[in-house]
Amino acid sequence: MLALTPVTWLLLGDKRGDNGQVEAVAAALGWPCDRKMLVMRSKYVVAKPRFRRTLDHLDLERSDPLTPPWPDLIITVGRRPAMAALWVRQQSGNRTRVIHIGKPSGAMHVFDLVVASGENHLPPLPNYLPVTLPLMRVSTDAIQAEAERWRSRLAPLQRPLIAVFVGGPTGPFVMNARVTRALIAETRRIRDLGGTPYVVTSRRTPAAVVARLRKQLPSAVPFFAWPAEAEQDDARGSQADNPYRALLGTANGFVVTGDSISMLVEVAALGKPLAIFPLPTGLLGGVDQARRVLLRKLFDPRGETRADRVRQWLARLVYRFDYFGLLNGTRDFRYFHQLLVERHLAVWVGEPFRIGGTVPPDDLEVVVRRIRALVACA
Repeated sequence: MLALTPVTWLLLGDKRGDNGQVEAVAAALGWPCDRKMLVMRSKYVVAKPRFRRTLDHLDLERSDPLTPPWPDLIITVGRRPAMAALWVRQQSGNRTRVIHIGKPSGAMHVFDLVVASGENHLPPLPNYLPVTLPLMRVSTDAIQAEAERWRSRLAPLQRPLIAVFVGGPTGPFVMNARVTRALIAETRRIRDLGGTPYVVTSRRTPAAVVARLRKQLPSAVPFFAWPAEAEQDDARGSQADNPYRALLGTANGFVVTGDSISMLVEVAALGKPLAIFPLPTGLLGGVDQARRVLLRKLFDPRGETRADRVRQWLARLVYRFDYFGLLNGTRDFRYFHQLLVERHLAVWVGEPFRIGGTVPPDDLEVVVRRIRALVACA
């Protein structure tokens, strides 16, 4: 039998948004957790290792040790930490329960519980708990502290101040010269309306896009390129630190590229005016997007009618015999964008901002109940 408070590990990687979801679940559970920071070997920081139970992809000297006594429960997210979690479970004699947040990279049934938000579409298996939005928590205290620290730098800017957050390409979407031109056109539109656009890129923004933005943005537009902006001798007055959080607390509105679920959710969670900047698909992206739409309809977790139940039975059958892993699940970003718009949490870029949007749904209580039930029956 498990103790009243199960020994719990949080296996964390290098992605702030992913880690934030795990931390949110841990905080909601309210019991002590040991945090294990995992550092990837240099070749796997970007390249994806083959999904299996192993620690081969970890830099063990720089990672926190994964040694016995083994935990009762692991909460993790992402391909690389999940591989380590499954290795730990194997060492424990399969006693450790593993909870995965988000769409698994490997077979879904190998986890005890999978919790995934609206952009993810997974087979309707018994271990799947769908939620509406990613389980992120925004630290309002940290945001307000950054806003105060940046107050003197942001105060001279003409209002309304509109933060333009730029992500990067992700299947099936691309970020190319055409997207860059559209971003620049949006900054000009904001200026024509009397506002100030503040452009901030992310670590996924392609270097070519950053270079075009730096060269082609109007000189009066503040611009920050992650992560090495401090190293640039930029005549436009670049700052030595990232204004992202300060803008979350200060900006009057936000334009966010549609590839970044985490940035979209952070803005929406604050109840700030949000506009989605959709990205185009690549050469084969249209076919890929059609596949994602098909799987979304097949894996729809709603089971209200007999036809729904037949469809879900077919979905489980497809998953069972999908030996090549092509139908394990997918993410449909466009569906998620539409979800935000329909719930009055966002508008499309170019439309008037919605002021005073709906409070986003909070599914953490449902997740906590499911986890407590899972460990109680161990």
